[in-house]
Order: sequence, then C-alpha cells, then structure tokens
Amino acid sequence: MKKSIGEAIILAGGFGTRLRKVVSDVPKPMAPMDDEGTPFLAFVLDKLVSQGITQVVLSVGYLASVVQEYFGDTYEGIKISYVREDEPLGTGGAVKKALRICRDDDVFVLNGDTYFDVDLVAMKEEHQRCNADFTLAAREMRDFDRYGALEIDENGCVHHFGEKKYCVAGFINGGVYCLRRTLLDNIQQDVFSLEKDFLEKQVECMHVQAFKSVGYFIDIGVPEDYAAAREYIVKNKYRIKE
Repeated sequence: MKKSIGEAIILAGGFGTRLRKVVSDVPKPMAPMDDEGTPFLAFVLDKLVSQGITQVVLSVGYLASVVQEYFGDTYEGIKISYVREDEPLGTGGAVKKALRICRDDDVFVLNGDTYFDVDLVAMKEEHQRCNADFTLAAREMRDFDRYGALEIDENGCVHHFGEKKYCVAGFINGGVYCLRRTLLDNIQQDVFSLEKDFLEKQVECMHVQAFKSVGYFIDIGVPEDYAAAREYIVKNKYRIKE
C-alpha cells in the first residue's frame, strides 16, 4: 500500500453540452470508456489510488445520483464524500464548497472530465518546497488554439494566463491543482469561476507555481477527444492502475 499523500476534490458536476451528440444520458465524467461501460471518472480515481490519495470529495450536480449510485462511499480503498450543487456554482464555487469538508492543509483539485498523468507526490513536494499558495500542473503543447498559454518565469512562477488563441508552442493549465485549504475563505461570492474570476485576477497577488509535466493529457469535452481518450484508455487501462 502506498503512503497516503492526502485528499483530492474532483469536479464532476458538468453538463457536457458539447459531448451530448455521443453521450447524452449521463454526466460528462460518467461517459463510458470501454465495452463494459466503465466511466471516465473511474480511471481518474484509479490514477489517484495508484498515487496514494485516500480521501476524495466529489463535487456533483447534473444527474448527481448517477455518480453516487455507481461509486457509493468507497472506491478501491478511497473514502468518497459528496458535495452537491443544487444550482451551478462554477468551478470556483464548487471548490470553495468542497474545501469546507477537507482537513489537509493542502488539497488537490482535479476536473472529472480531464485525464492528466501527473506525479502528484512530486507536485505536492514542489508546492510545499516553494511555499506556494496555488500550484497547477502545466502541460507543454504544440499547435493549439483551444487553450490559453501560461506566462512562466525561470523559477516556475506563473505571472499571466493568456487568452485562447493559436499558439505554436507553450505551456497550458492542465487542470490539476494543489492549493492551500484556506485560500478561498475570504472570497465573498458563492458562484464564480476558479480560473477566470480567481486565478487570472489574483495571479499577481499570490504565489502561483507551475509544475511542468509531460504526462498524457486528454480533455473529453468534445467528441473527437472523447474518441481519442477511449482508444488510449482501452490500450492502457492496466498501466493506469500501476
């Protein structure tokens, strides 16, 4: 058994509007990834299990009962708690609400519709070594326009989040975070975007660290990437659990 590296929040309440052409009856993180109908979220959890996460808070909203009925209170040794959005809170509002039931000083946050193969142990070590307020996993990309490029200095500090536009090469926000549990305590709003309304506006007022990773990255938000993710997972499902 791996040593526990703490707890994680997974945002699993999305509608999946762009994916409804191929997946229409379940929340986006529950999209089936193989012939057995194993949901995408199960593979995200498998990776967390393999790295030593022992507590997970699932932030659920749209068709929340589908998620709760599938996973219950435990999954492969992980204890699962649920925080429900009765109305959409945005990523920031969802994280703020979920942080209220977390106990660790530093908490991981992941998107339930994105798989990014990040070394969480090393990421947390860098987060604590740098005494960062917020650490994000940064993925190097080439020829992209769906994401904004990060402005990162020689010490790995993030100073700016670029707008979505075509970029030949750069690092993007991979959507895997490690942050201080109390970081959002003074935010008055209950409905806001973690990225647009908090990170991008506060980046110069706090220490945001980039943890660069070359691991496999896929966002299943559009049908083409969902198909690519299914192919990858079918080929690598046993390696994911290692």
